[in-house]
Parts: sequence; structure tokens; C-alpha cells
Amino acid sequence: MTAVPRYAKFATETLAFLEALAANNNREWFKENKSRYEEQVLDVALRFIQSMQDPLHEIAPHFVAQPTRMGGSLMRVYRDTRFAKNTPPYKTNIGIQFRHEQAKDVHSPGYYVHIDPQSMFIGVGMWRPDPVALRAVRERIVARPGDWGRASGDKVFSRHFELGGESLTRPPRGFDKNHVYIDDIKRKSFIAVNNMKRDDCLSPQFQRKVESSFKAAEPFMRFLCKSVGVPF
Repeated sequence: MTAVPRYAKFATETLAFLEALAANNNREWFKENKSRYEEQVLDVALRFIQSMQDPLHEIAPHFVAQPTRMGGSLMRVYRDTRFAKNTPPYKTNIGIQFRHEQAKDVHSPGYYVHIDPQSMFIGVGMWRPDPVALRAVRERIVARPGDWGRASGDKVFSRHFELGGESLTRPPRGFDKNHVYIDDIKRKSFIAVNNMKRDDCLSPQFQRKVESSFKAAEPFMRFLCKSVGVPF
């Protein structure tokens, strides 16, 4: 892959292809337009990932930006249709996850960039972690409530992100329903989202915004990494 500019962005052709794919989500159309996908989506996304390697290392040195077609930071365009009927075969968004170097899957701590024709957002945290990791985060909130309060309520972090995701209707077993952070303890995911305008990804300033958001998430990500015993 050739050298890329310091700051990368996406293109109007990228969004146009995703819109066309949404309207023609079938194998025949994708096969006929695969070269367009590779040029307008795949290559553009890989250039962005590559351009994030050095800044990500400075922000969070144990997280990885891997610009490879398979097994790297770019999530597959192909859906898993084995267990669902009438499921469209292709994803109509770009999903980029910068995972921890010790991560096993998408449920581990990570930084995320999502782009589709309808929405654009930056995410950080742990999406639906396994039961052991989820309990570890909850227990650390109980053991270190001050640390959690400072991390989740950090002013810079809060300017960029809002905590989100599904929660239990009742406190998990073994946790005090009257705990000051019981609403956070009930979370099924520990994720925070920065919703942006769709066309922000087309701006020359896009990568700078991503980097600034990732930097702002430092206290939140540090807390999660400590919770599951991996270095930040």
C-alpha cells in the first residue's frame, strides 16, 4: 500500500456506493459491482486505518490499527446468514474497530468508527462483553466508585461522548440496588457514542475529530482496561 497523507477522509463515492448497495443488497449486484466496492469503499477505508496507525499508538499504545483486507480493523462486509432467514447478505455500512492487542473479539475494549448513508458515529468501550468481563467491570465500579465517577463524568469525555447501550431492568444478582452507580452497574455494555453528521466523514478535518474523540475517551478506556486486567 502506498504512502498516505497525514489526515485521511472518506469520499462522496463511498457513501453513494453504500446507498446503492442498500437498494441492491443481493449477490448478483455485488458481484457485478465488486470492483467499485474495492475502489470506493475497501481501499478508502484501509487508507483511513493506515493513517490512524501512528496517532492511535500515541493515544493508546496497546490498541491496534491494522489495515488488512481480512482479520484487521475493517469489519467484513459479508453478513453471517447461516442462522437467519431472509437476511440481506451484505452490510451497508463501514465498521472500523481498533481493538486491544490482547483482544479476542469485537466484545473486547476498543475504539470504533461507523459510517453509513444515514448516520456517522464514533464509539469507545466494550460492546456486550462476555459474562466474566462484564462482572469485572461492575465489580470495579463497586470497589472504586470514585474512579468510575471521575472516568465517566470527566468533563472532556462528556463533551465528546454519551454513555449508551442496553441495560437490565433489575440490578444484577449480588449487587446492591441502592448503590450510587446502580444504573451503570445494570448496563449490558459499557460503550460511549459520539454522534456526528453524516457528511463529517467527507471533511478534511474528519480524522482530526476522530483523534480528538479518542483522546477524550482516555479516562473511560483506562478504567475499562484496568477492570479486565489489560494494559492501557
